[in-house]
This record gives sequence, structure tokens and C-alpha cells, in this order.
Amino acid sequence: MKPATKARGLDLGIYRCHVCGLLNDQHEQYCDRCHAKITPRDYRSLQSSWALLITAAILLVPANIYPITTLVKSGNVTHETIFSGILRLVHADLLPIAIIVFTASILVPWLKILGLGFYLSAITFKIPISKRKLTTGFHIIEWIGRWSMLDLFVISLSVALVNMGQLLDAQPAPAATAFALVILFTQLAAKTLDTRLLWDQLDKNDDNS
Repeated sequence: MKPATKARGLDLGIYRCHVCGLLNDQHEQYCDRCHAKITPRDYRSLQSSWALLITAAILLVPANIYPITTLVKSGNVTHETIFSGILRLVHADLLPIAIIVFTASILVPWLKILGLGFYLSAITFKIPISKRKLTTGFHIIEWIGRWSMLDLFVISLSVALVNMGQLLDAQPAPAATAFALVILFTQLAAKTLDTRLLWDQLDKNDDNS
């Protein structure tokens, strides 16, 4: 027996309020519950997501090039970038922490930016991909991005422990701000996007599989 095709609310004349989530008839201009304006799709969210994602990609360059921590020991000032910090952790036989920092600081941000860029491109250029795969992959990227905050936690914890020893003074450097903004903008890019746009793709083949 052939499975029934899952229809969209847009095809059934039902619009979901983006504020309170109430389902409204397509002929209603304002939500019956919260009186917010009803729109079938928020196409402006696509432009906002692109702008936030491009900004995050630009900020990722100084976040990796400029120092993320400044170390002062006996009057000597040392600047550490993300890469040099990872290498220092490896040379200090702190491989597990180095792996955590590499994953949270380099791997996750780049994968999230590339992944979001792919999904936004799929919407913008109407690339025929399964809606189920698009939606699942998007939520996975959104969930993984939250772990980027782990690097800032490691940096803050390391600075606190180093300063407690009173032998070395460690302070966040300009790249820490850039990296925090990368995390913020990628999260906003994912949250701003109207995910219903993922369901407007052209491919119908394996959505029921």
C-alpha cells in the first residue's frame, strides 16, 4: 500500500503563528490568540540568516589569527592564538584538553558555518534535496553549535586556575571577543531562519521513506 503524502499546512490553507504557534485559517490576517500578523513564510529570515552567517565567517578569521589569551610571566608577555594554545597543550601532555579545544574552537565552528551555508544555499537556489534530510541535518547542526561555548569555558577555567597560582597572569585577548561573536552569530543564524522554508524544496522522492 502506497503511503499517504504528508501535506503541508500551507497546502491545506492553515498558517501557524510565528509568535504563539496557534494554527490559523489562511484568510485571517492576524492571529486569533495573540493578534500578531499572520504570514505563510518569513522570507526575510533567509536574508537575515545569510547576513549573520557571513558575518560569523568573517569574524572567524581574526578569531583564529589574533591572540585569544595574553600571558604575563616575570614581565615577559606571551600571546597565544587558538592554534598555538592547542600545540602548547599537546606538548604539555594534555592531549584530552587539546582535543576538546580543537573540537570546540576549530572543528565545530567551521562545520557549523559550512553546514548552515549549505542549507541556506539549498533554500536560496532551490536545490532538490529530501525535506526530511534537510530538516534532520539542520537540527543536528543547531544542536552541535551549542558545544562551541565549551571552548570559552575551558579558557575561562584555565585563566582562573593560572591566576590563582600567582605565578602567571592570563587575560583574554581580542580573538576571544571575535570567537564569542562567531558563536553568537551562528546561533542567531540558525534561530532566525524560518525552518518552514526547508519544507518548500522541490524534491518529493523519499520524503515518505
